[in-house]
This record gives sequence, structure tokens and C-alpha cells, in this order.
Amino acid sequence: MSESTAAHAEGATVAILGSWGYYGLLDDARSYPVDTPYGRPSDDVVIGTAHGRRVAYLTRSGRERNIPPHRINHRANIWALHHLGVRHIFGATPAGAFDPSIGVGTVVVPDQLVDRTGVTDDTFHDDEDVRVSFAEPFAADTREAAISALREQRWVVADGGVVVAIRGPRFSTTAESRWYAAQGWDVVSTTPYPESVLARELGMGYACVALVTDHDVIAETPWPVSQEQVERTLDANTMRLREALVRAAAALS
Repeated sequence: MSESTAAHAEGATVAILGSWGYYGLLDDARSYPVDTPYGRPSDDVVIGTAHGRRVAYLTRSGRERNIPPHRINHRANIWALHHLGVRHIFGATPAGAFDPSIGVGTVVVPDQLVDRTGVTDDTFHDDEDVRVSFAEPFAADTREAAISALREQRWVVADGGVVVAIRGPRFSTTAESRWYAAQGWDVVSTTPYPESVLARELGMGYACVALVTDHDVIAETPWPVSQEQVERTLDANTMRLREALVRAAAALS
């Protein structure tokens, strides 16, 4: 039996795609390397047990967190998960909020997306004219599973909103941040696009789960976002968010 066949037989239909490790929360975990038509994914796909269900995990930033946003092989990551039988993805990501009333530590589960990445590797259909409906970029059932688990864990959750996706790795300029806010958009992040559209092309339900780590560079805040600020907020909240998403994944399995 090949590695991919063995992984498919494990029955993990839900995956967490994150920027930090979930390995310790999965029992009986095993790593599966996957070769794809688009090169290697960011890391092996890990499949283990959580709350009696089989759950997959893939770190988009690499196990050593050495892959910056603009170097992530999104097509390989999404293809690998689909190849192993995954049908729902929770895309966990840090995000900056434009509204000061959306506090740091809030989790936003957006229902709309604006693409400002400029990426071109956002489709699997390079040699045929295939256009998917993307009016509603995030899957309702996947979103609801995330929201329910987060609320059970007593998170402050923003249900809905608009995430604007940028390429990174740099943060926004002040003019960009003001413009995003003026459009009525809520948070900014680097990974919801193209992950969401690639998942859509393969018929997978995708939900963006955005942990607010900062307030970008809006005028109402005394200092602009920094990498140190983002990492401090992640360090303070990651363990709780991991547990909530593992519960959501188990419930949706």
C-alpha cells in the first residue's frame, strides 16, 4: 500500500491548514509525504486522532516556520489535502483589523473576501477554460462548525465580515490600510487567497479562521503593526485556538 493510499484509508475528511504546529494535539499521529503535480507541499501532511475523529493537519509555513507568505506553494498544499481525502479545510491565519472595536484576540470568521494578492498560481486549470462560482468564497457548513467550536471555548467571535488578502510578506502602508478601511473591509491577511479558490476548484469546503493580532496601521492606533507584535499575540493565543479548531474538525468529520 502506498503512503497516499494508506493516508486516504485513515479517513481524515477535515484538515486544519495553519501557520503554526498542531502536532501535539493529535493522538496516534503519522506523517505522510505527498508528491503533487505542483511540487512538494510545505510539509508532510499529519493525520491523527482528536476527540475520537481522524483529523489532518498541514503547516503552510513549514515545520520550522521558514516559508514566508509569498513563497508558499498553495497549489501543492491544497492538492495534497484533496488527494488524501480531505473535504473540509479550516484555514487558520493571523490578521490585522481595521476597526479598533475589533479587539486583539478576537477571531473573525469572514463570509466575504477581496483579493489584492496579484498572484497568478490561483487555479489548477492551466490548460483548459474552467471558471468556478466564487460569489460566496467560504463554505457555510465549514464556517458554522468553526464558529460553534470557538464559542464553546468562549472566544470572542466575529461572525462574518470581509477579509482582504494581500501577498505579503510586508505589512500595509498607511494609505493602503486607510483605503481598505474606507471600503468597509474588516481584516487583512496573506493566506485566505488563493487557498479558498483552490479549495473551491476541487470541491472542498473552506473556512477562514482569522485571529486578530493587531490593528494594521490605522490612524487610531499609536503604533503600526510589527512582526514582534504579531508573534506575541500568536504566542498568547495559539494553544486555545488550536484546541477550538481541533474540536471543530472533529465535529465536522
